[in-house]
Amino acid sequence: MDILGKAEILLVEDNPVDRQLTLATLKKHDFASTVHVVEDGEQALEYLFNKDNHDAQVDNEPRVILLDLKLPKVDGIEVLKTIKLDNRTKNIPVIVLTSSAEEFDIVKSYSLGVSGYLLKPFAFSEFQKAVLEAISTNHS
Repeated sequence: MDILGKAEILLVEDNPVDRQLTLATLKKHDFASTVHVVEDGEQALEYLFNKDNHDAQVDNEPRVILLDLKLPKVDGIEVLKTIKLDNRTKNIPVIVLTSSAEEFDIVKSYSLGVSGYLLKPFAFSEFQKAVLEAISTNHS
């Protein structure tokens, strides 16, 4: 049985090594049934929103988003801001998985409504706790 049931996770990660490690961790611990992977901020926004019709419902609403901050095309802070400012997606929990310990990134992420902020590399127990808290807080 999956910890999150039929949860869908959107993983936004440009680094192939970090992407594979995160996917391996999710698989090893049977943490999610479906994981969608995109490699940059632009792809994340395209996945979530119908670019041609901003009034449409969100096409693909995951239960949680795992977001790197240092992304090509559109950085993670802009992706987070777009998600949290849109009424259709503002309640989706977002957990930042990043190598950035910069105070600006941490403060900005939390001010935009991030559910958790984990520095890479992270222990699976931290990761699991952050995801479960994010989902229970935002989807109860």
